[in-house]
Amino acid sequence: MHTGTTPDAPAPQAARWRAGVRRLDARRWLAAVQLLAAVRPLPRPHRRPAPVRPSRPEQLRALVAVLDEAVAAQTPADEAVAACGEPGPASRGTARDCGQQSIAVHRLHARLQDLGTTDPDLVAAQAHAVRLLAYDLWMLRASMNLAFTVRPVDRTEAARLRLNGLGRPADDLRRLRDSLRAELRDT
Repeated sequence: MHTGTTPDAPAPQAARWRAGVRRLDARRWLAAVQLLAAVRPLPRPHRRPAPVRPSRPEQLRALVAVLDEAVAAQTPADEAVAACGEPGPASRGTARDCGQQSIAVHRLHARLQDLGTTDPDLVAAQAHAVRLLAYDLWMLRASMNLAFTVRPVDRTEAARLRLNGLGRPADDLRRLRDSLRAELRDT
């Protein structure tokens, strides 16, 4: 604003010119779009056919395959958790093993979540297996937190010494895998 002008004064010539150019450009753009649409109509999106859902036996096979890997990964994860509970200070190797097992279980957890089962019974089994693997992940993390704490106190040290493995959820996952595998054999 220039000195001595009032707020209600008209906008300077340059500002009015820019506003006019903007309106003109918008009008030209709209006219060009309308002209192109008249000359060449816009393509309609093609409808893709619905994806074919895998059959129940295929879904069951995929679920059992991931559960086989998860059960196989539980043995080293169980050993890593038990190593965190051994008396004395935890070693670097224990930290490395816990980290590697945590990564492996996390990847299996993600693969299990992404299976895309649609059969209601298999969806329930998949959700149960996801919860059991989430427990394994939590157990690995909690055991590392207890074993590698900066300021150990008596209460956390006592909890760490009680660590002896993954526990009952690992057995539950194995039983779930075995029941699904038996169902797969029957089909």
